[in-house]
Amino acid sequence: MSSPIYIKIHNQLRENIEDGKWKVGEKIPAERELAGQFNVSRMTLRQAIQELVDEGILERRVGSGTFVANRKVQERMSGVTSFTDLMKSLGKVPSSTTISYHLTIPSQVEIEKLDLKEGDQVVRMERIRSGNDVPICFEVATIPASLVKGLSKEEVTTSFWETLEHKAHLYPGHAVQHISATKANERIATYLNVKRGDPLLRMTQLSYLQDGTPFEYVHTQYVGSRFEFVLEK
Repeated sequence: MSSPIYIKIHNQLRENIEDGKWKVGEKIPAERELAGQFNVSRMTLRQAIQELVDEGILERRVGSGTFVANRKVQERMSGVTSFTDLMKSLGKVPSSTTISYHLTIPSQVEIEKLDLKEGDQVVRMERIRSGNDVPICFEVATIPASLVKGLSKEEVTTSFWETLEHKAHLYPGHAVQHISATKANERIATYLNVKRGDPLLRMTQLSYLQDGTPFEYVHTQYVGSRFEFVLEK
């Protein structure tokens, strides 16, 4: 059974975008022009366009037309991937801006999550994580101090997971994530270059080493328009 004509048009338009015929942020031809090229009605063409809008590939701007959208960073929720590796896999240059980094006493929640003992300390750091210099998220990470003993601040804040593997020969195993919706407050909006009240994805993640030892407890706020989670079943 052949696909509906609007699906074939959708596939061709998507192929054009992926091949670079139209760049990110570029306006695509008007519906009337595209309908003429494909020799279909504007209603059929509009169906194909709407499919691409729903997929986040195109975006409509009132009074301006239809443009190639900035593709969101996607994290597939299967396995464990560091932010640095995720950015590299997408061809983006990862970077971090450290807002704060200090040795401190853990909260009761952190003691329970990280299986700490009385008197144990943690390193808590706040970072803005970016891809190609575009802020993607703001995170607050808490790590047992014993785990980063002997490591420099730069080694921990630049790419903690890479440092763990290459320096300490410790390897991440799995993680438990909790995700919800929130809005940017004044401070976070400034860090992420968004407006106060803009939608964010809030994630809490507890990561474990391959031997089951919890090693990092993180609270992250992602810019909703630049990041999405994809659940694979």
